[in-house]
Amino acid sequence: MPLPIAWKAADQTLLQIIDSANAEAARKSGAWLACRPGCSQCCLGVFPISQLDVRRLQAGLEELKQQDPARAARVVARAQDAVDRLRGDFPGDAATGLLGESEADEARFDDFANDEPCPALDPGTQTCDLYAARPVACRVFGPAVRGSDGAVGACDLCYQGASDAEIAACAVEMDPGGTEGALTETLEAKTGAQGSTIVAWCLASTTV
Repeated sequence: MPLPIAWKAADQTLLQIIDSANAEAARKSGAWLACRPGCSQCCLGVFPISQLDVRRLQAGLEELKQQDPARAARVVARAQDAVDRLRGDFPGDAATGLLGESEADEARFDDFANDEPCPALDPGTQTCDLYAARPVACRVFGPAVRGSDGAVGACDLCYQGASDAEIAACAVEMDPGGTEGALTETLEAKTGAQGSTIVAWCLASTTV
């Protein structure tokens, strides 16, 4: 189900906050930031996405179907292929694609599909076919990001030769006001769709 107009507006506000933080991170990081089209290390391995990410991705896919049906069909085919490969070991409900929340499921997820390419990744160009609709996790990966606990994380390909202090000086908080969490919580309450999934299940069907 695509995002209703009101949710699209709220989501755009969130993305503007993240884009502004990314721009500041890029300004601080300069040549240390290795992120560029064709660098797809962050597109390997699965990660949880929220219901807000789900609706953004599905809306993006619907737009792509209108603009470039063949390209959209390839995205869906890659997603379905991934679901077929991963279904047997899925750490949750393989019918819906919702990840399990038990300690056992979370432990299984740590070792689940770590080398699986994202279905949105074009294998020829190594760029994202749904870049404008990509999940928040994709948007914040790469530059130095400071978490709520003060810890700083960054992609291993970035900041080559930089000291820990230099990396910390480049760090930004991507969503200091907690907009993503609040919006996701409200969306789940309004729609009744709750829980996290992964990109493959989101794009292979609309059952999530």
